[in-house]
Parts: sequence; structure tokens; C-alpha cells
Amino acid sequence: MTTFYDEIGGFETFRTIVAKFYEGVAEDEVLRPLYPEEDLGPAEERFLLFLVQYWGGPTTYSESRGHPRLRMRHAPFAVTPEAKEHWLTHFRAGLDAVELTPEQDARFWDYVTHAAQFMVNTFE
Repeated sequence: MTTFYDEIGGFETFRTIVAKFYEGVAEDEVLRPLYPEEDLGPAEERFLLFLVQYWGGPTTYSESRGHPRLRMRHAPFAVTPEAKEHWLTHFRAGLDAVELTPEQDARFWDYVTHAAQFMVNTFE
């Protein structure tokens, strides 16, 4: 059975999406303060491995970090509706950086828009 991970090009496709996403985050006045580490590299690697695993690739994320527990891991940070919109802007740039079919793009975008909304934890 082919996974979505395989269908869209595997690891390198995900690496491109996440790298483009973090290029935007690095310069974003709303999102950058949510990343306490000076070097975004470790956060980029974690996000890459999470997405790879979620979409059917290697399970390296869970093997090294355990269950994703996304809400719990993000609870210390004020994820506002504004932050969500900035996050989605940079993720959209990531998806636009790869060549997905309209159906693949829609499937990925549907997931990230729902996930982004789920992560909002404050309205201040």
C-alpha cells in the first residue's frame, strides 16, 4: 500500500515544505517569539519528523520523542488566532514550494488548517 508520504515524493518533499515554512517563521514578528531556541534547526527537525510520520513515513519522531501530544507540547506558548494565521501563511508557502497535484495539496492543506485551529489556546 502506498502512503501519502510516498505518493507526494517522500522525505525530500517534506524537507522542502518544512524548510520553506521555517524560512518564514525565522522572520515573522508574531511567530518567532514562540520559539525559545535561538537556533530554529532543532524545531525544524522535530516538525519534519512529525509530518513524515503522520503521513506514513518512518516513525523516527515517536521513536525519539514518544507520542506527539501536540496540545500539551504547545500549551506553554500563547497560540492566538493571529499566530495561527501567520503559521498558515508560512505553511502555504511551504506547500507552494513543492509540486503537488491539486488533490494532494487540498488533502495536506485540509489537515494543516484543522491542526492549526486545534492548536489555538488563547484569544488574548
